[in-house]
Amino acid sequence: MNAWAEDQKIDGTFVTFVADPAGALTKALGMEITHPGPPSVGIIGRCKRFAMHIDDEEIMATVVSEGPDDPTGDGDPSATLAEGMLEVVKKNSSA
Repeated sequence: MNAWAEDQKIDGTFVTFVADPAGALTKALGMEITHPGPPSVGIIGRCKRFAMHIDDEEIMATVVSEGPDDPTGDGDPSATLAEGMLEVVKKNSSA
């Protein structure tokens, strides 16, 4: 995670990368992929593609990129990408 953060130049920003090697956080948040999918790609137990807007330790919004036939959100990850989350933050800020 540190190498990825360094590569993305987030040091000193408000962005936090969180590692979850055993899946404890993934399970606690209810973000574990349970879709059977093709077994050959090993998606069971992996984390869904999601993003959260958290302000002062309060979860303001959780957005998941997934679909009935796209449990990983690879087909359309736009809701959880920066632009999509910025829209969520703006919406929350104006509410």
